[in-house]
This record gives sequence, structure tokens and C-alpha cells, in this order.
Amino acid sequence: MSTASALFQGQTPLAVRMRPTSLDEVAGQGHLLRPGSPLVALADAGQSAPGAVSVILWGPPGTGKTTLAQAIARTSGRRFVELSAVTAGVKDVREVMQDALNQRDLYGASTILFLDEIHRFTKAQQDALLPGVENGWVILIAATTENPSFSVISPLLSRSLLLTLKPLTDEDLGALIDRAVSDPRGLDGSVELSPEARTALVQLASGDARRALTSLEAAAAVAGEAGTVTPEHVEQAVDRALLRYDRQGDEHYDVISAFIKSIRGSDVDASIHYLARMIEAGEDPRFIARRLVISASEDIGLADPQALVIAVAAADAVAFIGMPEGRIPLAEATAYLASTAKSNAAYLAIDKAISDVRAGGFGRVPTHLRDAHYPGAKRLGHGKGYVYPHDLEVGVATQQYLPDELRGRRYYEPTGRGLERDIAARVEKIRKILGE
Repeated sequence: MSTASALFQGQTPLAVRMRPTSLDEVAGQGHLLRPGSPLVALADAGQSAPGAVSVILWGPPGTGKTTLAQAIARTSGRRFVELSAVTAGVKDVREVMQDALNQRDLYGASTILFLDEIHRFTKAQQDALLPGVENGWVILIAATTENPSFSVISPLLSRSLLLTLKPLTDEDLGALIDRAVSDPRGLDGSVELSPEARTALVQLASGDARRALTSLEAAAAVAGEAGTVTPEHVEQAVDRALLRYDRQGDEHYDVISAFIKSIRGSDVDASIHYLARMIEAGEDPRFIARRLVISASEDIGLADPQALVIAVAAADAVAFIGMPEGRIPLAEATAYLASTAKSNAAYLAIDKAISDVRAGGFGRVPTHLRDAHYPGAKRLGHGKGYVYPHDLEVGVATQQYLPDELRGRRYYEPTGRGLERDIAARVEKIRKILGE
């Protein structure tokens, strides 16, 4: 078979042609495919429907969620119905549920419902799944790339077994690529793959089987009648590695969390790395800038007040010049925040004060601090006894500011780091003058 005919066999993509027909052919996910595991039991045609459990498959793209569902359907002997959350509505779900109930009652047939991208379903759409799952009309296999804790309603989550898929290892991807080159369903040996090209394809795939096979197919097409795929062919076919990042998913939260924690931990290189990942993944630069402003206030605070100025300036610069140049002020602010002194004293102070207020610990404003400018205020004693600090040489008056109920309460406890070391000494002097 020629390269062209192998590549475009029926115009079906290589990744689809190479999809496993049984669990034995599935690459990776060994932790989910041990003998007796729920997925293996579900694929066993001898298992009765009542003993089967609905599952939610959570993992990055290209790790085999759809593959597992279809392999189970082929080997279990059960009816298989597939819906996509992109196109299916509540009406479609209810029709599937009713049909599954009829099939069970009339013919004793068990139905597997595979729902792809369940995170795209609204709450109402997910609610429509509950009767069928709860009463065993269907065995639900749902797939999602987003953390189900955020994207799947609690009742459905509690009635299903959550299984986490892992990115494929380099060894898994290598075996997958080798099989696709030689298998009659794939390239059928029509091309050879140099070791260097094989390594490049594995690295570019970033744990994604679909990406690996798509890249292989494209590289083989570039190689044409040359017969051997080289790194140069791979480079022409694929321009960059696939970044594991979904701006609406859990990876979004993981990367921004690592970014902020790296800044807080003063690791400049790690901070810049996570910044680069967000930029390359197409993250909104305004979101990154906002997080930098928060970090400057929360984790650096008065240890270096200039950090907030720089973070705000970076946010303004990004809004003014846009991307890709906006990456430079973002990197400048990131490097500064990561390398400067840190203090969360102001952050802790406001949260502590808010906690007191929410608990009812606020009391009345001392009479001498109350507004005395409106008619009748002085008759009520407002402002009486107030000492104007600017009239004093030291600029600090010995008088009470907190309500009686909170007198002596301390919220701000400055650290000895950075500029806050000097602030701490001054605050202590002021507190002594105030009689605290």
C-alpha cells in the first residue's frame, strides 16, 4: 500500500482508525484496568447490568476517555448510545432514558450511555440524567476534561464512580506510534520512522495520544514518497508542543496556583516558567495582571510597597500595549514580586478585623471621633475632647480610637522583613504613645 493510500484510507483520521477495539489494546491507564476493576467488570459481557456502576472519566484530552467507553461497548454486549454535550439537550437525554427503560423492561437489554464533555451540560441537563442513573435504566459513562468537583452536580457525582485518567507516559506514546506505523489499520508499514523523529513525536504529544497520531500522520504526509520520516518532517508538520492548559478547567486553576505560590516562595525561575505557560496557552493577560496586583498586596504588602506600584503599572502597560509585547511588563513585574521581601501582615490584619466585625465585635464609635459638623451634633457631645494630631509636635495624640469593646485589640502585626522592619519599629512607638 502506498503512503498516500495508507494516510488517507477512507479519509478517516489515523487517530480514529487506530482506536482500540478492546481494553487490551488501550495504551496506558493501567491503574484503571487491573483485573476486577470497575471498567474491566463493565466490559465483561458476563456481568449483569444491576452490578454495573456509572462512571465519570476525568482526564486531559487524548488520554483515552472516548476510547475506553467505545472499547467497553464493543466487548460488553450492552446497547451503546452516545451523546455529545455540545449538541444534546434535555429533550435528547429524556428520550434516551425512556428508550433505555423500554429496552430493559421489554427485552432485558442493558444500555450504556456515553456522554462526552459532560462539563458543558447545564445543571438542568445534568438533572435530567439523574432518574436514569439512580434507577439503573442506563449505565452512564461520562467524560470530562474539567474537574468534576466544579463542573458536575453533586447528586450525579455521588451516584457515579470518579475515575481519573493520567497523561500517557513516553513509553505508552512510543508503543502507540510504533503500532500505528505497522498496523494495517494505520500506515501499514508504508513509511519508516527514524529514532529521532519518534522521540520528537513523543515529546510534542505531551501525553496526548490523539496529538501523537495526528502529528505522525501529518509528518508522514510531509515525508511523502521519501519513505522515512525524519525530525525535519516532524518540525514542518508540527510547530509547537501541545500545552496542557484549559482556561475554563482545573489546569487553569493549577497553573495560576503554582504561579502565585512560586512568587510567594520567592522562586523567580518557577514564577517565570508558569507565566510563560499561561502566555503560550493564550490566557487573558488581564487575568494574569490582576493576579499580580493581588499577589503584591497579599504576599508582599508593606515589606515592599513598591511591589503594588509595579504590579499596577504592569497591568496598565498590558492594557495599553496589548500582546505579545505585554509579556515583557508581566515578566518584569513577576520577577520583581518573586525576588522582593514578603509580608502578609496587612492581609491578615484586614481579615482579622473583618472576622471581628462579622462576629458583632464593633461597638459604638467613641464620642470624640464622631462627626460634629451637622446641626445638633455638638449638643450630643460629638467631637468633644478630640485632639487634633497636627497640633502636637510628634503628630500623634494620646487618645482612644477603637470602640470600648475592642480597646487594646491588635490587628496589624508587622514582620521584620524588608521595609516593614522600619514600619514595625514606628508602629510600636505609636502604640506606646496611644497608651495601647
